[in-house]
Amino acid sequence: MEQYTVEQVAGLLGLHVKTVRNYVRDGRLPAVRIGKRYRIAKDDLAAFAGMPVGAPEARPRHAEVSSIVQIDGVDRAAMDRISTMVMGALAGRPHGLRVEFVYDEERAHVKIIVLGGLEAAAQVLRIVDALVRD
Repeated sequence: MEQYTVEQVAGLLGLHVKTVRNYVRDGRLPAVRIGKRYRIAKDDLAAFAGMPVGAPEARPRHAEVSSIVQIDGVDRAAMDRISTMVMGALAGRPHGLRVEFVYDEERAHVKIIVLGGLEAAAQVLRIVDALVRD
């Protein structure tokens, strides 16, 4: 039977070690005390994390967005305004997001490429939507 330490469980679930210890002490996370340390069975961890029992590893879910927004009828000045406003809104904040602008002057359209986390990408799309409506 595979067992984890409190530190390993904290790393797997992205929690603080004290939080995991509190879960064990409260009885929310079953554990066995061996000496001065707790050991958590793999199946108990899977059940606690909402994973199927016998799951290989309890990993937090991760989702990302890959999106391309095309805006037609945009002149160079409008494209500069849109890109400045979007990049300015993102400046100085950690967001794990990649945003790029591709402007086609002949066709008078801009494509905005957004790659990254769901919430940060949604914020960028809301900003673009507000700028396009103006």
